[in-house]
Amino acid sequence: MNTEDIKKLKTAGKKIVAITAYDWATASLCRDAGPDIVLVGDSLSMVALGYDTTLPVTMDEMVHHAKAVVRAGLAALIVADMPFMSFNVSAESAVYNAGRFIKEAGVKAVKIEGGIGLSPVVRLLVERGIPVMGHIGLTPQDILVMGGYKVQAKTPEKIELLIKDAKALEEAGAFSVVLECVPAEVGKLLSDSIGIPVIGIGAGPFCDGQIMVFSDLTGLYEKKKAKFVKVYADAGTVIKDAVRKYADEVRNGDFPDKEHSY
Repeated sequence: MNTEDIKKLKTAGKKIVAITAYDWATASLCRDAGPDIVLVGDSLSMVALGYDTTLPVTMDEMVHHAKAVVRAGLAALIVADMPFMSFNVSAESAVYNAGRFIKEAGVKAVKIEGGIGLSPVVRLLVERGIPVMGHIGLTPQDILVMGGYKVQAKTPEKIELLIKDAKALEEAGAFSVVLECVPAEVGKLLSDSIGIPVIGIGAGPFCDGQIMVFSDLTGLYEKKKAKFVKVYADAGTVIKDAVRKYADEVRNGDFPDKEHSY
């Protein structure tokens, strides 16, 4: 998959499947489902590295994890999240850091949080040959300013601003936009307002596609989940039970047995 393939899915009226992955193992487990987009999300800060927010994760950590995801050899478009302060300090740092994802990690696009104010950065990266996915609505990197994880665009004025953000990103050359945590009717309005795909996360069923965090949908992240999260499998409980059984068998002298010995 490439960015043009993703845009064509919207034109064809086909829903876009996106999911996060954080290493070779999680990416490989996604292969059979055939996702269109795999995002190396800065959510790894929380679900893989144990931080409370996405803010602490560094460029080096993101590149390290992106390399591992790329090694899984998926057919999906691999996108990497630009972490906090990697793109909004200067134009030069934005190009340099986005370039690291392309050159060092081998991803095919980057994702940037922000609307009109970041559209010049998006335009600059696209002009330098780096495809960009936007991210508007609830932007977790702005959580300190927003005062928490809250539903966005709940008034006509905020909805109008959100649409302006989306159109600015489209005009700057973004190939798609992630829309997070807005009412379902806003998700539909935004998807109908721009020509590039809108990938929803907590933005209702009318978006051009959906993205979910791997650790959320598989039950591997045990902390409080947002309303929009659907747990498709309780893999966390299965794994804990397996580790507990292993520990019991070792302590009881039941493992390794003859079958598992040379």
